Amino acid sequence: MKKKDKVKKHCPSYQYFFKPTLLALDKLNGSGTNEEIYNTVISITKLEPAVIEEMHNFTLTEVEYKLMWARTYLKNYGALLNSQQGVWALTTKGKKLLKKKTLDIKDIVRFTSQKRHVGKDNNEDIPTEEKKNWREQVTDILQNLNPYAFERLAQRLLRECGFTDVNVTKKSGDGGIDGTGKLQLHGIFSFYVAFQCKRYKGKVGAPEIRDFRGSLGTNIEKGVLITTGAFTKEAKEEASSEGKRMIDLMDGEELIDKLAEYGIGLNEVKSYEIDEDFFNSLTE
Repeated sequence: MKKKDKVKKHCPSYQYFFKPTLLALDKLNGSGTNEEIYNTVISITKLEPAVIEEMHNFTLTEVEYKLMWARTYLKNYGALLNSQQGVWALTTKGKKLLKKKTLDIKDIVRFTSQKRHVGKDNNEDIPTEEKKNWREQVTDILQNLNPYAFERLAQRLLRECGFTDVNVTKKSGDGGIDGTGKLQLHGIFSFYVAFQCKRYKGKVGAPEIRDFRGSLGTNIEKGVLITTGAFTKEAKEEASSEGKRMIDLMDGEELIDKLAEYGIGLNEVKSYEIDEDFFNSLTE
């Protein structure tokens, strides 16, 4: 019996998607979900409908399959990282790759076969004072970010928290909306959210809450106000006032907790205290 010829695929190889994936994440302000990356790559590459609709199996298109491999290779190379929440982000190495006119594809592919990570839990060179005050250091960094950088950070955080279609408005002005997103619950219910970022060293008061609420359009169902500072008692009461649109609040301490939880700009350092008495007791 004659062997059946293998069906020729029209979709480009996974290597073709290296650059479009990097470009897509750059266009998404440095981070994005699988769906956001896919949609942006399709927009960038302008692939033919026949290629886009080509199936790899019953649930996955060939483009989605090749993109999955492209992300994996770029991650192994150190150009991308991804969280447990499925959000992908450009690394410093990835941003440098974007500046190159051509990618060394063979180098990226070859790198996946090498072990990159060397397990080190050595923090002997970190002064105790620094280890104690890391939260203060992070606070200082956050408060000195330029407004757009802080909005991009909020965008990344909301993606990690499960939001999709997160966009920064790129408009300035107190009381306005800095970005929007969509949150889906249990894979069924979804609602639209607007967020505002305030790099405050002091406290956000009730007037700022009212101004933010007043800027929300009829299509926005909830607002989130993120600050590096804190909220006054009156601001908290205003945010949860009955009969008014609810405003969720995230102060500086909660923001740092979330950054640590999702590993955004923060890497946990582990160490051990040596019990010399224990080891000495073994020789007795």
